[in-house]
Amino acid sequence: MRRILWREYHVYGRSQYARLASISASHIYNLRRTANYRRHHVHLTKTRSRAVAIGERRRPDPRGRPGYLRVDTVHQGDTQTRQGLYHINAVDTRTQWEAVGCCETISEAHLVPVLEAILHQFPFRIRGFHSDNGSEFLNKRVAGLLNKLLVAEFTKSRAYRTTDNALVEGKNGAVVRKHIGHEPIGAEHAAELQRFYTAYFNPYLNYHRPCGFATVELAGNGRRRRHYRLEDYRTPYEKLLSLNEWQTHLKEGISAAGLEQQARRFSDIECALRMQDAQRRLLAQCRSRW
Repeated sequence: MRRILWREYHVYGRSQYARLASISASHIYNLRRTANYRRHHVHLTKTRSRAVAIGERRRPDPRGRPGYLRVDTVHQGDTQTRQGLYHINAVDTRTQWEAVGCCETISEAHLVPVLEAILHQFPFRIRGFHSDNGSEFLNKRVAGLLNKLLVAEFTKSRAYRTTDNALVEGKNGAVVRKHIGHEPIGAEHAAELQRFYTAYFNPYLNYHRPCGFATVELAGNGRRRRHYRLEDYRTPYEKLLSLNEWQTHLKEGISAAGLEQQARRFSDIECALRMQDAQRRLLAQCRSRW
């Protein structure tokens, strides 16, 4: 949020944000330390796993290149009479470029078309696909999809290594749960949420929502310490532009001019308000039919 307010004034030149551009992170935390902000209802379920030979059990190694995705599912919750939908969250390891999708169930028939639509939303070539040990990803149909898209690496998390898929799991709470909430939503609304994610939510995340990219320093005792300064917060698009020879990683048919046009179409606040308006209308419609 601090970075967004800074960008509204310094990048987009909106004078009404002149004072807010210098707000401190501590004051933002004070504003968020309220009962309404902290009132959340969390429902946890264990990942369904099975022993299969699909995928290599190791941590992905992007070597500074984009295109290595971490993927996970988020269940919106069931009631006693109706089943809830599932969100599919995919995050690039290097740039934190994120694409969220939605499907009725995590069966192969429902998940694979949504997963393919998500992978097509990344502007750069997909080189690696990493998931936990859930059966929704470790199956022949997903492996066949990745082969069709020429994804070279298919890896899965190691036992007792919680950091292997921590990036996308953190995004599950900070992005999906924060904006969609914890209230159950019926599986019949999956197509409507999929359209919302594609048209409003994913463009907002990648062009207008800054992410923290830590500066790692080696302390005197040999420990690695992570620091987050204001300049360490960038949108995934800004992070992509900062990579060496970043245009060589783009998919065929994706141009730098097209990405820049998308980024400049709205300011950060304008895009957020547009997304939130569509979000409120969608969730109200889902609740009225529940």
